[in-house]
Amino acid sequence: MKAINSFFLFFCSILLVSFHSESFGQSKPNIVLIIADDAGYADFGFQGSKSMKTPHLDQLAKEGMRFKQAYVSASVCGPSRAGLLTGKYQQRFGFEENNVPGYMSLFGITDDDMGLPLNQRTMADYLKGVGYRTALIGKWHQGNADRYHPTKRGFDEFYGFRGGARSYFAFDGNNPFTRPEDRLERGFAKYEESDQYLTDAFADETASFIERNKDAPFFVMLSFNAVHNPMQAEKKDLEVFPQLTGHRQQLAAMTLSMDRACGKVLAQLAELGLDKNTIVVFTNDNGGPSDANASLNDPLSGTKANHLEGGVRVPFLARWPDQLPANSVYEFPISTLDLLPTFFAAAGGTLPDSAGLDGVNLLPYLIGQRTERPHEVLYWKKESRAAIREGDWKLIRFPDRPAELYRLDNDISEERDLATAHPEKVREMYKKLFAWELTLERPLWQLQRKYEGADILRMDQYRKPRE
Repeated sequence: MKAINSFFLFFCSILLVSFHSESFGQSKPNIVLIIADDAGYADFGFQGSKSMKTPHLDQLAKEGMRFKQAYVSASVCGPSRAGLLTGKYQQRFGFEENNVPGYMSLFGITDDDMGLPLNQRTMADYLKGVGYRTALIGKWHQGNADRYHPTKRGFDEFYGFRGGARSYFAFDGNNPFTRPEDRLERGFAKYEESDQYLTDAFADETASFIERNKDAPFFVMLSFNAVHNPMQAEKKDLEVFPQLTGHRQQLAAMTLSMDRACGKVLAQLAELGLDKNTIVVFTNDNGGPSDANASLNDPLSGTKANHLEGGVRVPFLARWPDQLPANSVYEFPISTLDLLPTFFAAAGGTLPDSAGLDGVNLLPYLIGQRTERPHEVLYWKKESRAAIREGDWKLIRFPDRPAELYRLDNDISEERDLATAHPEKVREMYKKLFAWELTLERPLWQLQRKYEGADILRMDQYRKPRE
């Protein structure tokens, strides 16, 4: 009888611990996703920069895993974020172009009606469905109309702006980017400007969300507009870089501010004792636009808005103590499409067969259960321009010149075009690219021709010399 009673007490204690764990979110990891905007591939200390100062992100890299071949699904921010939020190639639901009112043609949807289609589930929808409190802090850029609002797309809380870029200072009638979608908003349609530098305001709001939700699992997407233009830095940060001038100095100061903001969020996790059970991911939405903000994508060719590596390969860090090895490097290609299924799996969710995601759960690969590549093939497309990576081969299709072929394992800068030497590989990859394109929806809107042409000129200006 004594043995039975002891077993009963032990069993009850296990149930109590399990109930306490479920009630206070201890069995599910918290998730903090931090996204920079228009940052250069080379413009972080953990990426080798000697001019940028990013101590907090460098420390995050030491405590977690750095990814050498992380990709976005588009080389501009609207489509890239649509892919990240849904785990699908955004071309599958027609979100192929940037959704910037005034930049589009008369083809298809225009202005505020351009947004993430309502029949698409977001990362926040999935996580909310398994008990997470969710928040979007910062830039949205998934549609200005009310029906696309973050609080109607799975996010419980929103503090930020609906558009794609705005001033870092409160509007006073003189600042640029004062369109309706640029107004700072709390919740739904509660507009209030902050007297803080915007990067700081977003960090403080994120820290507040974490503190208010510390006793239950939470997901917060800290979506910086830094370091997107306008190039506006605080005087105290500019003074740290007297050796730099112009936009490069502004960029360094804005990057320092963003790094400090990341540090504030990471410190909040540590102070509340949440850091051990929180997945933290830091990445960027597309390649740096070197002509607009003096960003550097070295050693990659190209910039934002094209399919060279400098347009689609991004810095990427992940930390999950006791799960991911500290100070480690992951070598194989991954995609931001993988974030949704990875987060959902970590949260204990099971994706239905009907989800139709293109991303994969990275966890088995990152902890060594699977040793093959998560993706053998990756695709990119923007109107007639497109690219496919298969293994280490990459084919790029252009509207105004023959396709180019590269081996990325020994030519990361895409300097040696192998198309003439391997015509059979060009044909083979063209066929696979065409087959993928046949699965896509017609674009819901289209960029004006002059902007498409400008993107091609930018590509040529910032690519490495080819052999």
